Amino acid sequence: MSVHKESRRVSVFDTTLRDGEQAPGNTMTPRQKLDMALRIEALGADYIESGFPASSPSEFQATRLISRNLTSARFTTFCRAVRSDVDTAVEAGGTARHQVQVMATGSDLHLAHKRGISRDQAVQEVADTVAHAYALGVEEVSVGIEDASRGERDLLRAITLGAVEAGAVCFAVADTSGCHLPQEYGALITEFRSWLPDGVRVATHCHDDFGLSLANAVAGLAAGADEVQVTLGGIGERAGNTPLEEVAALLTYKGALLGLHTDIDVAAMYEAYTALRAVIGLEEPRNKAIFGTYAFGTAAGIHQQGMLRNPATYEYVEPARFGRERSLLIGRHSGRAVLRHILDELGIAVSEDDLAGLYRTHIAERTGGDCEDISVVKDRLARELTTRQPAAA
Repeated sequence: MSVHKESRRVSVFDTTLRDGEQAPGNTMTPRQKLDMALRIEALGADYIESGFPASSPSEFQATRLISRNLTSARFTTFCRAVRSDVDTAVEAGGTARHQVQVMATGSDLHLAHKRGISRDQAVQEVADTVAHAYALGVEEVSVGIEDASRGERDLLRAITLGAVEAGAVCFAVADTSGCHLPQEYGALITEFRSWLPDGVRVATHCHDDFGLSLANAVAGLAAGADEVQVTLGGIGERAGNTPLEEVAALLTYKGALLGLHTDIDVAAMYEAYTALRAVIGLEEPRNKAIFGTYAFGTAAGIHQQGMLRNPATYEYVEPARFGRERSLLIGRHSGRAVLRHILDELGIAVSEDDLAGLYRTHIAERTGGDCEDISVVKDRLARELTTRQPAAA
């Protein structure tokens, strides 16, 4: 039974070029970052995080290139709660269409063991940096609260209220260690929503250490978050971030139930992901949702029998919607149904005994590798069975 709600548009913040790139093996040059930024902008992202300009000349140059070439999306720079980081970000990208994201330290654990500062210092440095960014003419300042999922509520509230007073217009609530369950993260977003005045956005920022980044992001959106921070293919620190394609695909099918939608061009995502893999040397996984090599492929005979009659039997997510193609793979688990299908397409009739022999040779007792695409087996059978036909008089 379908459920209809008034649909709320979800803002998409892409951090492929910052959080995604900082993971081992994902380094990109400034020009490569520009190319990916333009591809991600074309998908319909609202914000594209260019990087951390104060961290290196390469990040500075990437921000300069991206800021000068984006036409519809805003660019975001990552800054610590330090005035000089914002100065460098503005030097790199100017102030127009520029969102500065100031990192706040959101837990006593991080304050004690990473920063070595007090709660009061943590609150003050964020408010001061937000105010400094606006004094420089930056159009929009967001606060990303690191380790918010393990943060003490009174600390999180103090940081939030201080930053709002300084003018912050968005708060990214980070499950930095990927430790939350969906119900925990949803409850955290509800609290943030209750602290904030109307017009101030809340964004999800979830990591995938338990494989829950998508579930947590959706729980956050359902609890009132306005924006989702994502990466293409889910690349990112440790197990990665919330994948853009999974959020977009889920809202394509379940948006009416959730009352949510995005403006992401889902048909173009796979091409952008393929370009990203080429840049960072990422092998295509076999079983990843939406983007996996065999996300829309099967070698199981029972599944193939149903799909040959109606793909909907085993295919809820439709490949063509996402720039993909369905694939039937022939392997030892395929059945006679797919073999009959191939022979029918070739217009070749065989006896039941011959069919049993072909089944043993081409499916049940296959040798020389794993699965093959149905078209490869079809060509082989065409050659083999044509040679068996009697020559014309």
